[in-house]
Amino acid sequence: MPYMLLIMEPHGQRAERGLAGGQEAYARMLRFGEGLKARGLLRATESLASTDQAVRLQVREGQSRLVDGPFAETKEMVGGFFLLDCATRDEAVAIARECPAAEWATVEVREVAPCYHGAS
Repeated sequence: MPYMLLIMEPHGQRAERGLAGGQEAYARMLRFGEGLKARGLLRATESLASTDQAVRLQVREGQSRLVDGPFAETKEMVGGFFLLDCATRDEAVAIARECPAAEWATVEVREVAPCYHGAS
């Protein structure tokens, strides 16, 4: 069953960490991903650039437009993800506990499913 670990980082944390700290954190995350791959659990992983470089788009009534945001008042940004193959939610949560980013960010565990799955 596919699960996604979303790495929810506090805004500004990357700048506070500095280059050397960022490189060390990134190296730890790469090693974590390599370990998941060796265990046959990893489908995909990516790190995302800061929201400073992000753009948001909507299409309404056939017209596309850029919209405000990302918003400074948000406290977190999605910093990256790991897409996993796990037998259960408990297994995905156990893997999230192993993730180095849990030390400096929040790791959100989400089952991959259709958007209408479980809708009321």
